[in-house]
Amino acid sequence: MTRIVHLSDLHMSNAHFLTDVAESVVQGINEISPDILVITGDRTQNASHYEYMEAKEWIDRIDCKNKVVVPGNHDSRNVGYLLFEDYFEERSSCCCLDGVTVVGVGSSQPDIDDGHIGREMYGWIADNFDFKGTDVRVFALHHHLIPVPMTGREEEIPVDSGDVLELLDRCGVDLVLCGHKHVPWVWKLNDMFVVNAGTACSNKIKARTTQCYNLIEIEKAEERDTGKRVWIYQVLPEGERTLIVDSILENRSKT
Repeated sequence: MTRIVHLSDLHMSNAHFLTDVAESVVQGINEISPDILVITGDRTQNASHYEYMEAKEWIDRIDCKNKVVVPGNHDSRNVGYLLFEDYFEERSSCCCLDGVTVVGVGSSQPDIDDGHIGREMYGWIADNFDFKGTDVRVFALHHHLIPVPMTGREEEIPVDSGDVLELLDRCGVDLVLCGHKHVPWVWKLNDMFVVNAGTACSNKIKARTTQCYNLIEIEKAEERDTGKRVWIYQVLPEGERTLIVDSILENRSKT
């Protein structure tokens, strides 16, 4: 069993970050003891040095050795993309563990809220998924690739989202993890689950949602050809879980 915790949109700031909620989130995640932590952007609100420092200290309290962290549009404001590299190193990174490969890519641009992956990244993404020991492929970015209900007028989907979705489908990706819209939702597209996270611990909630994060549990079948089972839970800060996906992943491994 491989456990992935998916957090997004912390919005570290005096105006939006909820300290008490964040404390519950840290404790809850440490009780889960995830194998991989994925954070899909917007650790900060205005990308200031202070916000980055506080966000780094908070994330370091989460007991997980394998972390994939990508920047969001708020993290790239005010030349914040340079601070991201100071505190979290690469804007795009990859983690391979026990047959699960997570590829995280920065989809933000300085001072622009719209998303963009960029054709120059497509080869790098494909190369990182071309690992023969991979049973499950996970792609992580900040911006949502597919419109999310209850989020108002649609905007800010990556300008190259169609090409990115085709690339991920061709690479045999099983799960896409996104944030940005602060509304948890799951789509299934061509046997690929696209999973949006809500805001983990900020007051920037929408509609009838609340603070939450995702827990993904992956269990490989005894025989590879039979597929892999995945459970996806929406987790409240206090630890209450709601099962939102229980499915056998199709064998989408590249030949």
